Amino acid sequence: MSSAAVAADTFLAFDPRRVPSPCFVVDEVAVERNLQVLARVQQQSGAKVLLALKAFSMFSMAPLIMRYLSGTCASGLWEAKLGREEYGKEVHVYSAAYTEADLREVLEIADHVVFNTLSQWRRCQALVQAAKTRRPALDFGLRINPRHSEGKVALYDPCAPGSRLGTPVDQLRGADLSGLSGLHFHTLCEQNFAPLGRTLDAIEAACGDLLATMRWINFGGGHHISHPDYDVAALIARIGHFQRRHGVQVYLEPGEAIAIRSGVLVSEVLDTLDNGMPIAVLDTSATCHMPDTLEMPYRAQIFGAGEKGEKPFDYRLGGLSCLAGDVMGDYSFERPLQIGQRLMFDDMAHYTMVKTTTFNGVRLPALAVWNSRTDDLRIVRHFGYQDFRNRLS
Repeated sequence: MSSAAVAADTFLAFDPRRVPSPCFVVDEVAVERNLQVLARVQQQSGAKVLLALKAFSMFSMAPLIMRYLSGTCASGLWEAKLGREEYGKEVHVYSAAYTEADLREVLEIADHVVFNTLSQWRRCQALVQAAKTRRPALDFGLRINPRHSEGKVALYDPCAPGSRLGTPVDQLRGADLSGLSGLHFHTLCEQNFAPLGRTLDAIEAACGDLLATMRWINFGGGHHISHPDYDVAALIARIGHFQRRHGVQVYLEPGEAIAIRSGVLVSEVLDTLDNGMPIAVLDTSATCHMPDTLEMPYRAQIFGAGEKGEKPFDYRLGGLSCLAGDVMGDYSFERPLQIGQRLMFDDMAHYTMVKTTTFNGVRLPALAVWNSRTDDLRIVRHFGYQDFRNRLS
């Protein structure tokens, strides 16, 4: 890859023909490299770091992850059950709204339950108090919207105007917050320390007095802590200062920071054609297997490929679904693509396998774990027709 640096750099030595196609392959050595950075943050700052299951829930790697982190955070009942069953340690749950049936189960397995609004918190007091009687250590929190936006893409900006996520901080003045022991906020999306620093400034200005009544605060996710450019020392210092100043336990719940630069999506060329330019159809799909490339949007890098016109042979790469826009982008290669040739999409662990769909009956990629140090490789999951059929009726 000449037009951009390889993110999942350990895969420069990986032969994609070793796995079925399509297949997500995750290097456990690269994941552990990320975890070691997060463990440093915990040890030196006193914060607790949780895995955001919404970003990376490959639970075959739970034993490795839980050697370093303090638990998991979930966006609802099913993720909470996965966190409790496969990961252990602390389980934190936040949902934009709970059904009564889901909340009853969540209250039996979670350690922290975070509500989105004071109105739902108040409506659920009978369930909350009954659960608290059974489980006295159960903690409750409220997600706040600091009305401070750091998101660069509206789709991923939880503090955009009109957002449903979190109670606006100006609505907390004079509110009865008894029974709540923590606050939760989220403003980031794959960002460095500076946006978090600005967010904390805004929160302290808006509700500094309120922090003194809380035992913990959750800084949410979107922190690119394990990225090489992240200012880890500044994060550690700010967390330490924040905890001492307000007397609270800080939590972080990164998702991509656990899995960035650790995985690839192996794909195979199924056919080629020409319609004003060379086109290759792959056995993967942008809409089914890497929807963020269409939603963000962004252009996924491919090992050995360049931008259009950079190398001698240009191709538009598309998926095998019927969606006209199921296109990965325009790439160039040193040689003409061959039927059966394997390609590797770079940095395809976080927010990929958790978002896959079987639209059009497209096959889900297999899941594999590789160790770049020992070269051990294991296929941990194949998906077949029954996985598609059982979602329907």
